[in-house]
Amino acid sequence: MIDKVDAQEVFEGDGVVVNRLFPISGRMNFDPFVLWDHFNIAAGHGFPDHPHRGFEAITYMLEGGMHHQDNLGNDSFVNKGGAQIFCAGSGMVHSEMPADKGQSMGVQLWINLPKNLKSIEPSYQKVLEESLPTVNFKGGYYRTIVGDESPIKLHTVINYRHFNIEKEGEFQLNLGQESHAIIYVISGDLTIGEHKINTAQALFIDSKSGRDLLIKAKTSSEFMFASGIPHKQPIYQHGPYVD
Repeated sequence: MIDKVDAQEVFEGDGVVVNRLFPISGRMNFDPFVLWDHFNIAAGHGFPDHPHRGFEAITYMLEGGMHHQDNLGNDSFVNKGGAQIFCAGSGMVHSEMPADKGQSMGVQLWINLPKNLKSIEPSYQKVLEESLPTVNFKGGYYRTIVGDESPIKLHTVINYRHFNIEKEGEFQLNLGQESHAIIYVISGDLTIGEHKINTAQALFIDSKSGRDLLIKAKTSSEFMFASGIPHKQPIYQHGPYVD
């Protein structure tokens, strides 16, 4: 099953508009993923102190930077190409504020914790661009955010990559069995089989038996890919909490 979806503009935090795939009315999550926001924040806005529990999150920066502070004592900043990762576990409070100048753009992805890990201690990790492995292929490259050789370790096994493909370039992507996958276009135009998607559009893929997808770029394109095996547990999602 492959569904084409459009991101929806949503107001969040202090003066922030995000392109959100979920949760929105009619589309709450895509197990094990429970939030997908593509943000572009001007200096002076952001996400002041707010609570979380019950999931893990990755904030991956495409431009600018992000300053993270939390009640665990962490205080750090990452630039373009870096990532901030937290496990909210039993509960934490944090803030995320962009660089002091210009625009700061990135993607925040929340991954549900399985039921038996909902009450673990919260934690935080920071990974800079140079620590994330990059693979070059004919016509482009991708950076592995989570997966083989990445230093980022989560409690749920997922694959998460950032792709750049030149005009008329292509890449064959392998999906594992019983996985849910998302391909989201940051910029450009992609053709994947009979499906065409462009900026702020995505494909949701339910792969029952594993499959290969040939991704072709009509123009120079940038996109995110995430895949994971569903927990197949009830998800009680309300605001900043996933219980």
